[in-house]
Amino acid sequence: MYDAIFFDLDGTLIDSERLAVQAGQHAFGTMGHHDAQDLLHSLIGIDLPTASVMIRAAYPGIDLAELNAHWSASFDTAMQINVPLKTGAHALVHDLASRHPLALVTSSGREHALDKLERSGLLPAFRAVITREDVSATKPAPAPYLLAASLLDANPDRCLVFEDSEAGAEAGHRAGMRVVQVPDVIPATGRFAHHVATDLHAGARWAGLIA
Repeated sequence: MYDAIFFDLDGTLIDSERLAVQAGQHAFGTMGHHDAQDLLHSLIGIDLPTASVMIRAAYPGIDLAELNAHWSASFDTAMQINVPLKTGAHALVHDLASRHPLALVTSSGREHALDKLERSGLLPAFRAVITREDVSATKPAPAPYLLAASLLDANPDRCLVFEDSEAGAEAGHRAGMRVVQVPDVIPATGRFAHHVATDLHAGARWAGLIA
């Protein structure tokens, strides 16, 4: 049915978006800004360089190096304790990998993405890992998903995408792929999804991947 299946990482397979928002709130609060929740939600699914521009626009003059140091320290501490997977993610990914080519498509940097995949036990399931360093335009641009299709020799219109964020769903949609959106912290509008699912297994069932 599908030439290949693509998964986003943070918020889709790994329950890290909540940790990132909590760490961000702590970082902004440490610097005297206690009203950053809406901004933090708008950064979900956005690559770091773009997020930096958005933060500077919202808080002119903020010391980004100091903010990122607080943010990274808080987040890394939480992630070192545990890499929290979404319910059923490990079993689903490895089951699908036995029957379909899989690729991981993320806006994270390669080092952090590979570390999360390795520590969570997901890395062996993926034939390709596409990060923000591999493309000139990140999500919501379609380039990351089109690159994934090219690497796996798959037709975009025969590829399935699992995403949590609006930016990610838009990227898959613009690439001409079938999109299942499983919202995480922010509710999905469904604008760019063929189906909005309550969890990964529900999305996989809708797509005909599991009974």
